[in-house]
Amino acid sequence: MLLAIDCGNTNTVFSIWNGKHFIAKWRIATEHQRTADQYYVWLSTLMTAQNVSANITDVVVATSVPRVVFNLRVLCDRYFGCRPLVLGKPKCRLPVEPRIDPGTRAGGDRLANVAGAFQCYGGDCVVVDFGTATNFDLVAEDGAYIGGIIAPGVNLSLEALHTRTAALPHVDITQPDNIVGKNTVTCIQSGIFWGCVSMIEGLVRRLREETCKPLKVIGTGGLAPLFDQVPGLFDVIDDDLTIFGLTVIHAYNKILEQE
Repeated sequence: MLLAIDCGNTNTVFSIWNGKHFIAKWRIATEHQRTADQYYVWLSTLMTAQNVSANITDVVVATSVPRVVFNLRVLCDRYFGCRPLVLGKPKCRLPVEPRIDPGTRAGGDRLANVAGAFQCYGGDCVVVDFGTATNFDLVAEDGAYIGGIIAPGVNLSLEALHTRTAALPHVDITQPDNIVGKNTVTCIQSGIFWGCVSMIEGLVRRLREETCKPLKVIGTGGLAPLFDQVPGLFDVIDDDLTIFGLTVIHAYNKILEQE
């Protein structure tokens, strides 16, 4: 079976893919100091607790935190007897090569988003990924990644307001009842929530104008369901898009190995 690992700046997701669907998915805080042994103890404990039986033979990794790759490689070698396929590395081939500036390397999570989106929804779309940053990944008609946008993430914006001001508290992000806040908390919630909605609407409109394409809008990432409350903001929400994209790229590389 395939272990797919999506390592972001805040959280790392481990998912087990049996070739047809995911049989388990777990999330852990990203820490570059975590050793291979710690990863294995955590993972094997969860598998035992949830009665998940899986013979892991392959591993694919996307990461925006380069320092974790070493320990993930050791994990794969020591406990699964394999070498992981790492997105963005020269040995990892893509179904369609990105069309971006020469010498530029796209993040593994963005490449996975593009592969997953094209497989599930076709081209001419934009993936809005809510992570530490809010990424917009543009997928061409043929499935190529052709660039995008990086904006501050929702929680990053909240944290900046709290830590860089003397009087503003840390609040939970939610959709406020009204645009106009009547107290400090609802003022912040309105600014963050509706500010993010307006950013998405405005950037998607500009992307459509620049590409002269209608562009389907796909939301993914932890906070995507929260913003799905806004009618017409997304065509679809897909929580597993990134991790599914990893399986698509892994399958493509396995086919190349057999040729």
